[in-house]
Amino acid sequence: MGKPASPPKQASNEARAVARTLRISPRKLNLVAQSIRGLTAERAVNELRFSRKRISKDVLKCLQSAIANAENNHDLDIDRLVVSQAHVGKALVMKRMSARARGRGARIEKFFSHLTIVVRDVSAETAQEAA
Repeated sequence: MGKPASPPKQASNEARAVARTLRISPRKLNLVAQSIRGLTAERAVNELRFSRKRISKDVLKCLQSAIANAENNHDLDIDRLVVSQAHVGKALVMKRMSARARGRGARIEKFFSHLTIVVRDVSAETAQEAA
């Protein structure tokens, strides 16, 4: 007697990709994630490709992984994909010390964060509403 299978984590017209332990603070990563939320996949890729933020390369890699998951694992049309979710979570914090005057020390915190991108096929969504 085994454990029952867990339900899928996303709908049949969605695919996701997760980038874990990115070396950037969640506040800074959320600025980049906010710029692609709600855009079509093609427009989001262009937005990230020409962004001047350092982390945009890693976000682009995660977005392309989500698009590839949608195409290969869920048989979705990549021309009709929209970035439905791009959310950022906190990961570990490395604590370091910096030497200060008079023998004191100051704490330096180096933040890490997680990024989850969910892409959705909007054509399937409109077909379900019509039915």
